[in-house]
Amino acid sequence: MRILVAVAIVVMAALPLVVKSNFAMDILIRILLFAFIGTAWNLLGGYAKQFSLGHAAFFGLGAYTSTLMQIDLGVSPWIGMLAGGAVGMLASLPIGWLCFRLRGPYFTIATIATAQVLMLVFLKMRDFAWGAEGTTIPNLGNAPLMMQFEGKAPYYYIVLVLLLISLAVTAWIERSRLGYYLVALGEDQEAAEAVGIDVPRVKRDIYMLSAFLTGMAGTFYVQYIYFIDPNTAFNFDVSIKAALVSIVGGVGTLFGPLIGTLLLETTSALLQSWLGQQAGVQVTVYSVILMAVILWRPTGIMGYLLELRARHRAKRAMHG
Repeated sequence: MRILVAVAIVVMAALPLVVKSNFAMDILIRILLFAFIGTAWNLLGGYAKQFSLGHAAFFGLGAYTSTLMQIDLGVSPWIGMLAGGAVGMLASLPIGWLCFRLRGPYFTIATIATAQVLMLVFLKMRDFAWGAEGTTIPNLGNAPLMMQFEGKAPYYYIVLVLLLISLAVTAWIERSRLGYYLVALGEDQEAAEAVGIDVPRVKRDIYMLSAFLTGMAGTFYVQYIYFIDPNTAFNFDVSIKAALVSIVGGVGTLFGPLIGTLLLETTSALLQSWLGQQAGVQVTVYSVILMAVILWRPTGIMGYLLELRARHRAKRAMHG
């Protein structure tokens, strides 16, 4: 397994040397970005089974924090990315305090509401955050210290590193005591509390980490597109895709969000190149894929692959 992972990393690192098309590079960057966001969501929604659809709140807060620091104070987005993650993490405390009082669909609805409320707030904040019109980030040309580059390859490597960091963090959590607590919490919250697990603290800690990573993703995205407004920063699609790629790929698995993103974003890009911006086509295809996965393999693609590996090992053990 480690050899396959190492080979995959080498291949991904070498792709910009082979791929010269800006369109293809844009697809690759978006695949890595949503795999990163999906991995962040998976910590909460996959391992802890706290199905949030409000991660756009942290994405937007991270985006606005870094942009305000850059435009108003001249602070580098490299620092703004960490600050954006920190603001998202701090915002998760009151949001979590309110939403974790609810369970199931009520928790999900509450997280949606928080993201939508934040979007409405920033729509009205014209003097502080440019309101509904948004703003364009000043183009400085090739300015690496301000996270601006002439080509797309540097952005690819930045988001690749972010994804690898999130996967490393997830792998560490899987093997830690917190990981076992998350699995117990996801399976049965009452039973987890009965055996002495501090459920509120576990929820708070994993929510903070998930929000921190999502806030960093928001910073990267606005730096990549050079524009920010409330509809972009707090777009509900961010929350939906974060959950969708994890569900399709396999919730509660390390590589599930990456596999789900590869399938969905590649399909989306191919449809756009073949059919153009046909209204409803992308949503329809996403819905068909989601229904097929839920009906065929509720554990997702990664869950199916893990089942196949387990069967293979069992057969080898029987014949050995």
